[in-house]
Amino acid sequence: MGTIGYFKDLKVTSLQDPVNDIVKDWERAKAYTKEYLDAMPESSYGLKPTPEMRSFAEQMLHLTDANYGFASAATGVENPIGRGESENTADKSKENVTKLVMAGYDFVIDNIRKMTADQLNESVQLFGRFEMSKGTALAKCFEHQTHHRGQTTVYLRLAGVKPPQEKLF
Repeated sequence: MGTIGYFKDLKVTSLQDPVNDIVKDWERAKAYTKEYLDAMPESSYGLKPTPEMRSFAEQMLHLTDANYGFASAATGVENPIGRGESENTADKSKENVTKLVMAGYDFVIDNIRKMTADQLNESVQLFGRFEMSKGTALAKCFEHQTHHRGQTTVYLRLAGVKPPQEKLF
């Protein structure tokens, strides 16, 4: 263990269990997204900052569809929902959106848990176009969900809601 520059109190260790570390990050992301879903009033789930943008509910459901797609490709587990199925649901109520989004996170977390560290280095072709390791595909998925959750910060502010405190760790 050592220290790094300005971060003198930060302990740096090598990855002993990269799968467990990835699962912990996804569990944190799930909890953070749930705080966003809880913070938005039911009456603002249809809120769109501009007419051509997705609503708050659609952003969260888009995030969910992508979680399924990326995780399915990265883990080799068949995607249990059709492409765009979540985002295109007719029921965009707070209760249903929350249920669907949490189920999407559970799919990702449950299937990463079944992986080994060696599998993270295996090659996969993401969406039939992009060659990368399974670990990189999971990192791209994490980046995507972070991006779309981050976009909804503006939606919360437009609805008069203070966004949840960041959960970096």
